[in-house]
Amino acid sequence: MDHDIGRKDRSEDMQTIEASVRPGETFADDEARWLAFARRDPAAEGAFVTAVRTTGIYCRATCTARKPHRRNVQFYATCAAAEAAGFRACKRCRPNEVASQVAQGEAIARACRLIEQAEATPNLDALSAAAGLSPFHFHRLFKRVTGVTPKAYAMANRAKRAADSLPGAATVTQAIFDAGYEASSRFYGEAEMRLGMSPNAYRAGGQGTAIRYAVVSCTLGHLLVAATEKGVCAITMGEDAASLVQALHERFRQASLAEGDAHFDAVVATVAELAERPGQTVALPLDIQGSLFQLRVWEALRRIPAGTTATYSEIARALGRPAAVRAVAQACGANPVALAIPCHRVVRSDGSLSGYRWGTERKRALLAREGVEAFVDPPGASARDETLPRSVRRTD
Repeated sequence: MDHDIGRKDRSEDMQTIEASVRPGETFADDEARWLAFARRDPAAEGAFVTAVRTTGIYCRATCTARKPHRRNVQFYATCAAAEAAGFRACKRCRPNEVASQVAQGEAIARACRLIEQAEATPNLDALSAAAGLSPFHFHRLFKRVTGVTPKAYAMANRAKRAADSLPGAATVTQAIFDAGYEASSRFYGEAEMRLGMSPNAYRAGGQGTAIRYAVVSCTLGHLLVAATEKGVCAITMGEDAASLVQALHERFRQASLAEGDAHFDAVVATVAELAERPGQTVALPLDIQGSLFQLRVWEALRRIPAGTTATYSEIARALGRPAAVRAVAQACGANPVALAIPCHRVVRSDGSLSGYRWGTERKRALLAREGVEAFVDPPGASARDETLPRSVRRTD
């Protein structure tokens, strides 16, 4: 899914992305298994297989084939158990290949932990050997599972270690070498891009970085806009202007913060216009920092066309990380520039709205202004649904 992410029509029986659950934890009886199978619950993947007496076929819990009648369905804990009972594997969902996929995922997870914990970045041969795969196969599988190459993952991890240690390090040089860099020039060469400021300024909480800001009122409440010389670094919304300013000071505790001048008014006006007309396209330079994965998610959000929505799972698949639905949701929640990066266009897989960092009512209003009708969650919705989006439907 390399093209624009988004859709205008949604089926009511699309799967709902629920909280991650370890296989076998909540599907102890056939009724629970049937409900999970009926909604194609991703959490049920690997917990059981579903066998249909009338066809003699068994499937994965998330198989997209037409659902059989409940009376014709029985459940087995493993593929082997289903085959011992005389059933054969479905050719559409290939349930007998799940175990192999899980093993591959575990091998890549081990490689990621090895990269994260090693003092010096392991080479490709060492990583592939640890995974029990050939270097070529490992490299291709690693990129398919994580969305990046082993080298890119190691570079991002090394940069993160350096950034995390900068505030408490005695010197920038100490943080650089403690993170695993063999030469400081490598770190400085990419520091501006990853940190958004010089290493010394980042270490000092933004010390020496000039940030202009302004708070204005709009139909969504109060809107704070802040920017460095490179671009907008924060767009936040709320009911209390003082709280927005305080949060900005806490985030950039040592930066030189000052209220914007007349030249800054044009930037603020552009952002305020986005609040009123979120569907328009504007050229707004940004100065934002995040992990490699967060940056990829935020770029994907900017490709969602106005007036449409995308689901967390669609974005995860577009990034080559179909299992990273939760990580995508967390990256959306960490978006530092509301409106400029349209995280309000992301909804649950059943088309429903859930929480929004700046309030679900604002999210509903933004979608309505783009021509998307939003509805509240049905009575009895779980409180934890506030962390993921409510009902959104395109109206033409």
